[in-house]
Amino acid sequence: MQDSPLIITFVLVLMQFLLGILANSIIVVVNGIGLIKQKKMAPLDLLLSCLALSRICLQVTILHFCLTVLSLTDLFMLSRNFVTYLFVSESELWLATWLGVFYCAKIANVSHPFFFWLKMRITKLVPWLILGSLLFASATCVLHSNYVWIISQNFSVAFVFKNIVSPVKEKFALQFFLLTVEVSIPLLIFLAAGLLLVFSLGRHTQQMRNVAAGAGDTPRSASIQAMLSVLSFFILYFSRFTAPALLSLENFQFGSLNVLFFALMFGTYPSAHSVILILGNPKLKQNAKKFFLHRKCCQ
Repeated sequence: MQDSPLIITFVLVLMQFLLGILANSIIVVVNGIGLIKQKKMAPLDLLLSCLALSRICLQVTILHFCLTVLSLTDLFMLSRNFVTYLFVSESELWLATWLGVFYCAKIANVSHPFFFWLKMRITKLVPWLILGSLLFASATCVLHSNYVWIISQNFSVAFVFKNIVSPVKEKFALQFFLLTVEVSIPLLIFLAAGLLLVFSLGRHTQQMRNVAAGAGDTPRSASIQAMLSVLSFFILYFSRFTAPALLSLENFQFGSLNVLFFALMFGTYPSAHSVILILGNPKLKQNAKKFFLHRKCCQ
């Protein structure tokens, strides 16, 4: 009976994994088919596809971590692959940040020279932003590759033993600080773009209230829907930072329910946000409906 919460949490993690894989696969397949048919891909579709691919890898990483928590996979294999997991996480983080910047540049209305310049050039900048994200993630991995043994030892020791203090853990503090600084950069960029977009949508919604009821209902509801979508992205994006922060403060062990809960909290972001992206994109939403209708007919 004591293992029941653990099993239930793991089942939720597994369901979340399957949902995330399905949602992100739909994004990749739909945009991939469009590329084959049209011989080109729109910048937004390219950014969404790269983000979806990174999230598929991230979901696999989260599932592997949960299997390690339940002692179903080798702990030391997880720590040895730290650099690979770091590359996946950093890439996904930056791509999600640039998606927020893209929406902000396209939707928000701000009378500032830099913002006007960004609005005019964001489409052409997308390939360079993607390339820059991959290069930054690669540079981060190279920076930390010399300290992988420190991180691996600290992770393995902390995973098995509670309340332990060692030189390894003290050396790990520096690496943890550097990682915190690195992830804070995209967080601040996303925060600035997200708040700017929310304020712009809020101001637009307020202006629409002065429009006649018959003419203003549709655009006003569209603005509210867009604002809710941005706010949901905010919540999910910050859950990505909250879960690892809580996990780093927790004395965790094999089979810990708290660790699985934090993994569930962390995994909600790449799954739920991809579903929101599909629902908010007419092309993706239409193709997702066709997929499920086809599956239903086949059954």
